[in-house]
Formats: sequence, structure tokens, C-alpha cells
Amino acid sequence: MEDKRLDLTKNNQRVMVALDVPGREKAVALAKALQGSGCWLKVGLELYSYTGPALIQELKAMGFPIFLDLKLHDIPTTVERAIQGFVQCGVDMINVHCSGGYDMMARAAQAVREEGSKLDQLPKVIGVTVLTSMSEQQFREEMGVQRNLRDHVVALANCALKAGLDGVVASALEASVIRQTTNPEFLIVTPGIRPAWSEAQDQSRVLSPVEALAAGSSYLVVGRPITRAQDPRQALDRLWER
Repeated sequence: MEDKRLDLTKNNQRVMVALDVPGREKAVALAKALQGSGCWLKVGLELYSYTGPALIQELKAMGFPIFLDLKLHDIPTTVERAIQGFVQCGVDMINVHCSGGYDMMARAAQAVREEGSKLDQLPKVIGVTVLTSMSEQQFREEMGVQRNLRDHVVALANCALKAGLDGVVASALEASVIRQTTNPEFLIVTPGIRPAWSEAQDQSRVLSPVEALAAGSSYLVVGRPITRAQDPRQALDRLWER
């Protein structure tokens, strides 16, 4: 039983639970239910709009690594200055949109390293490729991009690597190809993870947790299958059921 719990903790360290809830009270309740599991917590735009940076410190004090998922996308100078402030919040990972371009990504990476060195903490900075809620058909018809979705994701990932980012956010369906064209340390954070016992909901390009890790994903972002479960901790541990 103890060995099984150790295996679960090791697997859970690769899970980022998305606290997509409207306010501190629900977020803290979920955090308490997951405390000691080994997982990360992801603070996204919805929760951050209600609580700002104060909640990050509270969750960090509970022992969680924090992924601040705000998907920054603006002119390079604005992103650079915003990144400096977020590093001071003590986050462990933050992201920007790859579609902001090479210069924006390079400035973000430089800002993280310069600000992090002052504070003796160096968060990872990663780039969002194509949202996992977007299907191949939507990508072509609505976005008007001529190359196929997979090739576009891989091109963005390689641009992110060249710009000095630590990794990308990408679907597990593209993870294996990204892994072939980047170095082994390059992180692939995969949203849209759905275990066999859950529904896909508004995600289009999904795989199960076990499939995603096998494809080359470094971290798995899981939201509703855990956060809407009657027992979030049990749901987290059940992710690894085949």
C-alpha cells in the first residue's frame, strides 16, 4: 500500500490541477482537499480576475507549486514588464502566447531570468501554441492558416525553443512530434486531459493521462474531472486508471 501511494505521488507531481473557479473560497477548499498529494495548482484568468496575486502567496504557503496561466500576448515591452511583476509573486511557471512572435517570447524569457536571479527563484516560462479547444476544421476555416494544425504547432514550438522559452503548452496529439524536434529538457505542458471515465466537454484534441505521458508530455493540466468531483483527491488518484 505504501509503495502504491509513493507511485501515485510521483505521478501526481506531473499533474497541474486547474482551479478554474470564481473566487478564493472555492479555490482554497479545492487546495485543502488536494494538499499533500504532490500535484501543482494552475491559476488561470478566471480565478486571477477575482483574487489577483494575493491568492498565489496563500497557495504557495500550502506547499503547492503554482502555474500562472494568463497566456500573455501583447507588444514585447508590455509582456516584459508584466512578467517582471509576476516573477515577484513567486510563481513557478508562467506562459505567453507563441503567436506573439519571436521577439516577445525572447523578451519574456530574458525578463524571467533577470528578475528571477535577483530574487533567487527562477520560474519556467512556456509558450501557448494552439488552444486544445480548437479543432483542425476550426483552425483552417476560422483562423485562415494554410498549413495544417500539427505543422503549425511544431513550428511555434521550435520558435519558442529558439527564443529561449523552457517549453510550450500543446495538445498530447502533437507532443510526440514536438519531442522529436526539440531537446529532452524542453517542457510540454498538455491541457485537455480526460481520463477514460470522464467526458471530453469543450475540449477537442484530447488523450488520457497515461496516453499523454507516453506521447511525451511533461505535465498534464486537468480541471473539471478533478475539481467537479465529489472527492477531488480520489479523482486525482484515479487519473491513472486505464
